[in-house]
Amino acid sequence: MFQTLKDLFDSFTQPTPSQSPAERAHTVQLAAAVLLVEVVRFDAAMDDAERTTVVTALRSKFALSDDELARLLELAVTTSQTAYDYQRFTSSLNAHFSQDQKIQLVEAMWQVAYADAHLDENEMHTISKVAGLLHVTHGEYIGAKMRAKEAAYAGRSPR
Repeated sequence: MFQTLKDLFDSFTQPTPSQSPAERAHTVQLAAAVLLVEVVRFDAAMDDAERTTVVTALRSKFALSDDELARLLELAVTTSQTAYDYQRFTSSLNAHFSQDQKIQLVEAMWQVAYADAHLDENEMHTISKVAGLLHVTHGEYIGAKMRAKEAAYAGRSPR
């Protein structure tokens, strides 16, 4: 289903206008998944709550089977480990996502950050940087953060 890691990596570094619709869809899916994984990249490991939140966000955005989601997440983690910038991921999303979809992705990033009930500066910086590259306004960014925080702390007391 998914292209090899090298093919997907190449599609970010050497985009071709002749990509098929399926290749473009895979590129967009990987870009979104990598950005979600980037939120927890500086943690020692992705915990179960964070992993569940990432999978839930990807499931709500893309019609993928459980097996495809697992492979996408594995590929996103691998790609994230070698990522040196966000531009190659955000440019693909800017070309294919509506403004509402970009805001939803930023909100999903905040949900991942809040999943372990501990926000750190690296998570906040990553989300802020990505939101800027996605042309999400400050108001949209704050709204996404507040909705994610409200959802994360519904039923539990914030730290």
